[in-house]
Amino acid sequence: MNSGHNKILVAFDGSKSSKNALRQAIALAEREQSWIKVLAVVPDYEGDLELVGVSNLKETLQGPKDKLVAEAQEIADSLSARILTDVEQGEAYEKIVDVAEEENCDLIVMGRRGLRRLERMLIGSVTARVISHSRRNVLVVPRDIDINWKHIYLATDGSSHSEAALERSIDYAREMDGRISVVAVVDMHPEFYADAPDVVDEMGARANEVLEEVSARVKEAGVEVETRLLRGDPAQEITQQAKEEGCGIIFVGSRGRSGLKKMILGSVAEKIIGLAHCPVFVAKPPV
Repeated sequence: MNSGHNKILVAFDGSKSSKNALRQAIALAEREQSWIKVLAVVPDYEGDLELVGVSNLKETLQGPKDKLVAEAQEIADSLSARILTDVEQGEAYEKIVDVAEEENCDLIVMGRRGLRRLERMLIGSVTARVISHSRRNVLVVPRDIDINWKHIYLATDGSSHSEAALERSIDYAREMDGRISVVAVVDMHPEFYADAPDVVDEMGARANEVLEEVSARVKEAGVEVETRLLRGDPAQEITQQAKEEGCGIIFVGSRGRSGLKKMILGSVAEKIIGLAHCPVFVAKPPV
């Protein structure tokens, strides 16, 4: 298995973050000789349809569509890249998920807005819902940040959904000649250790076992690896440590949800995206 993507879908809304997402996707596609599909979604018209004719409505919606296509094409032209463009109308996350599925895109690339801490904690309903609903890998890129593949942070808890993140991180590390820091977190509050030290010690021992198992897998693949055992809130500890060590990208698995659970946001993966200083790759099991 290699990290190559046959087709990459870039969610584009004309914002600075989505423009950077497109630039990063182009750079990745050049390495992997992938196709890039740029998808812009304009919302459904919510005005009074009786006040406008059909032709006027089409003209009203066509303006934003043309502008988005032109902006995406300008970026592609500046980088001498070829892209396919599409503009859909409707609910943004639904269209992104549907197009990625219909066209068998391997990776969805999205930008992340927000600079203030509160804004970063709330990664946005579109991004969160795409992660929850799509079976495809999702790469979320902060505004004005280039992806550095040389130092990869891999968050793992030994569960099945972490397996996809492990495999993908190894693929990229081998292709990009990078190294991997494998990170496990004992999710606990300091006061909990005082009340139940034996339980915390057991959690730590299990986390160390996971680190050893994953580290062995990475070494077998011929990739340089080191391990980190952290304690505290997983998202905060992982992102803080990654920033201090200057890592270039964080890989994390996603359990995925169904039914009403898809509407309950705030998973560890989503919190990591909101707090991370660098891009985050949310890996899904192979389709």
